[in-house]
Amino acid sequence: MRSASQRVSRRTRRQVSEINVVPYIDVMLVLLVIFMITAPLLRTGVEIDLPDADATPIPGDAQDPLILSVDETGEWYLNVGETQDEPITRQEALKLSSAIIRLNPDKRVMVQGDTLVDYGQVMQAMVMLQKAGASEIGLMAEPPG
Repeated sequence: MRSASQRVSRRTRRQVSEINVVPYIDVMLVLLVIFMITAPLLRTGVEIDLPDADATPIPGDAQDPLILSVDETGEWYLNVGETQDEPITRQEALKLSSAIIRLNPDKRVMVQGDTLVDYGQVMQAMVMLQKAGASEIGLMAEPPG
């Protein structure tokens, strides 16, 4: 015969068939916080209001183009290095772009100018990129609508 202690221990050994979801909720919240913090950091470059143009888009390749941006005040920005959102001087832009073009002569070179910037500023940027060694320079625009 069984004793009372054996019967009690047998009753308390019931298996639990529930899934503990608390660790999954913790992981989800940590991922949410990480994405909330990193999403604003992914935005790079300068805010430029590009003109609208009904041009055929250039097919993208695996290589990012070298982009010289001219904002509405005439400041120049180059999408190179850690300080892409800080204006650079004409001489710095010439040195950086010529070094990049020398390292990779097939790199696509683009100019994006704000709609409010003077046309002469965009032309100066294109001339500087030619002096740096760019054989072909593209102009960036927004599709209409």
